[in-house]
Amino acid sequence: MRNLLIATSGAALLLASPAYAEKGDWLVRLRAIVVAPNEKTGPVQPTFATSHTAVDNSVAPEIDFTYMATKHVGAELILATTKHHVSGKDALAPVGRLAGTWVLPPTLTLQYHFLPDAAVRPYFGAGANYTIFYNTKSSGALNKAIGATKVRLRDSFGYALQAGVDMDLSKRVFLNLDVKYIDIDTKARLKTGSLINRERVHLDPLVFGIGIGTRF
Repeated sequence: MRNLLIATSGAALLLASPAYAEKGDWLVRLRAIVVAPNEKTGPVQPTFATSHTAVDNSVAPEIDFTYMATKHVGAELILATTKHHVSGKDALAPVGRLAGTWVLPPTLTLQYHFLPDAAVRPYFGAGANYTIFYNTKSSGALNKAIGATKVRLRDSFGYALQAGVDMDLSKRVFLNLDVKYIDIDTKARLKTGSLINRERVHLDPLVFGIGIGTRF
C-alpha cells in the first residue's frame, strides 16, 4: 500500500508539472501578428522628385517552428505572408493609394532561452530574413493619374532581432508574446510606357505577435 501511494503521488506530481523543453524538442506556435513598417522612402525619381510614399500596417496569422538544440538554445523559423498598400505623399498625396503587394518574409533566428525550467521563459533571438514581394499591382487611381503602370519591388535580404516570452498554461500548452525587428530594404520600379521611375524604400517593420504554442 505504501509503495502504491508513493507511485500514485509521483504520477500525480508528474502530470501536474509543466513539461519544459529539452534538447531535441520541437516548439510549434500559432500567432496573430501585426506588421508595422517603419518606412523611410526616397523620392520617386525622376518624375516625382519631391514625392514620397507610405506603407500601411497589416494583420495576419503566422506559424513558427523552433528546434531546441539544447535546453537553452533553439532555432526558430517563422512563416507568414501579409498584404500591404502603398500610398502617395507630398505631390502624390492626391492620388491616394498607389499600389498593393504581398510580402513573404521567411525569417530564421537563433534563440537563447534564459530560464528553460521556469513556468515563464523569456528568450532573445537574432538571425536572417529573406523577403519576397509578389503579386504587386498598381492601383486604379495611379493608372488613371499617370497611365497604365507596372510596379515591381526587389526582394530583400537582411537581419532580424527578436525578444519574447513563453508562459505555461498547461503541461504542454503555453502562451507566447513576441516582438521582432526585421531589416527590409527594397527598390521600387514603376514603368509607365517607356518612362521608368524608381524609389528606395526602407521598410524595417516591427512585428508584434501573440499566440499559443505547444511542445513535442
